[in-house]
Amino acid sequence: MKHTEDPLSLPASGTAKLFNQRVLEHDPVRGWVRIEFQGPPSLSNPSGFLQGGILAAMLDDTMGPAVWSKTNGTLFPVTIDMTISFLAAARPGLLIGEARVISLGKLIAFLEGELRDEKGALLARASASARLVSPKIG
Repeated sequence: MKHTEDPLSLPASGTAKLFNQRVLEHDPVRGWVRIEFQGPPSLSNPSGFLQGGILAAMLDDTMGPAVWSKTNGTLFPVTIDMTISFLAAARPGLLIGEARVISLGKLIAFLEGELRDEKGALLARASASARLVSPKIG
């Protein structure tokens, strides 16, 4: 069941604020999220495209909330490794990330994510493993 009426309550992060991150939908049973970002023009490379590291940060900020959703905010993922394939150049503006938890163990999670532009073109894909820790909020 997708949840749109009960937004996922994520702890605030610097990158979430920088990219105006907003959770559009989430499904805690599947460990799936759909998140909106705004790629700021100030983070473009000289050719006018968003720098690849920015896309990587957005993918990381998509996969983490998938764990947060699946565990009802009881576990926070700390990325161990992430493999990214950049498939197309990304212009500044609206970008949509989707991610899901592939496997959730007691200490490690395996994740996948995609980033698309507002027209639905696939820009980048990522897979990651993350160590699961208890959040220290407040």
